[in-house]
Amino acid sequence: MKLFYKAGACSLASHIALEESGLAYTTEAVDLKTKTTASGADFSQINPKGYVPALLLDSGELLTEGPAIMQYVADQAPARHLAPLADAMARYRLQSWLTFIGTELHKNFSPFFTPGVGSDSRAIAMATLERRLAYVAQHIDDKQFLLGDDFSIGDGYLFTVLGWAKHVDLDLGKWPALVAYQERVGARAAVQAAMKAEGLI
Repeated sequence: MKLFYKAGACSLASHIALEESGLAYTTEAVDLKTKTTASGADFSQINPKGYVPALLLDSGELLTEGPAIMQYVADQAPARHLAPLADAMARYRLQSWLTFIGTELHKNFSPFFTPGVGSDSRAIAMATLERRLAYVAQHIDDKQFLLGDDFSIGDGYLFTVLGWAKHVDLDLGKWPALVAYQERVGARAAVQAAMKAEGLI
């Protein structure tokens, strides 16, 4: 498998999932402005959507969209318990969190990284982020991870998105539970390895 990624982008969550899985994989960085990969390939020809993550499977098929990639990876390494079984209620709770992180957190960070977005739109996004983060902080206040005591792919995604706060002047210190959570997830060996590989630490 090969993961196409941009350092520090949402693809970090898929990178963390791959590290946690113990599966064999390679990576290739993508310049999203020029749509060129590190080897000089035209990324638009690889993934017509033009964004990361994208996972090239050994079969030659391309899988896109972070939550789908993360669930695929988790299912290839069931012994690592990165996602509950597909027919378990806990799996639907995980999918609920993946959707929430993607639509309510990830997308509300987007205006801060998109040129030309006005201050009014950014203010609305910030207010939404603060409400949503307060909810997450309350949820994990008495838990180690999103689903309880066990790390899941949802935690890799949440960790990645929370990491963007420092780039948009959003102080996570308002929510001590989130700060403690970031430190807990960030200390994991697989998370450290993925971040080091992307030059983030």
